[in-house]
Amino acid sequence: MALRFSTGLRNATIGTIGMAGALAGGVIEIYTGAQPATADDPVAGTLLGVVTTNGAAFTPGSPTNGLTFASAASGSVSKSSSNWQFTGLANGTAGWFRFKGNAVDAGASSTTAVRLDGSIATSGGDMTIGNINVTTGAPNTVDQFVLTYPAQ
Repeated sequence: MALRFSTGLRNATIGTIGMAGALAGGVIEIYTGAQPATADDPVAGTLLGVVTTNGAAFTPGSPTNGLTFASAASGSVSKSSSNWQFTGLANGTAGWFRFKGNAVDAGASSTTAVRLDGSIATSGGDMTIGNINVTTGAPNTVDQFVLTYPAQ
């Protein structure tokens, strides 16, 4: 799979906010199945978990427990040193993720919502998590998350 940027994220990135700024304080939702054709499309699959700082409660519009990034270097930005964690909401195999900016986003079709969709794996995915076999009530962590703009 490939990373897919929503129209809202592309507009924010080309504008003055930047990608890390547009996604800062947001959350990552983890779903079963295949990711939608575009990040503008509605979500598909079963919601398995919501990644926040330390797996704590999150309210859209508030930065509390939203995800943050380290400083950018060499055209890349990665997750901050904080613990990106989630607790399983359902049993299933993680297939894809949607990183949503810190705003109310119900997951419907949108060309203004700031979103980034990608693949999940225990290695080699757009996002690396400890275990793709999610169990209800079990904690899990995001081991690696790096966004890179190619040099050309």
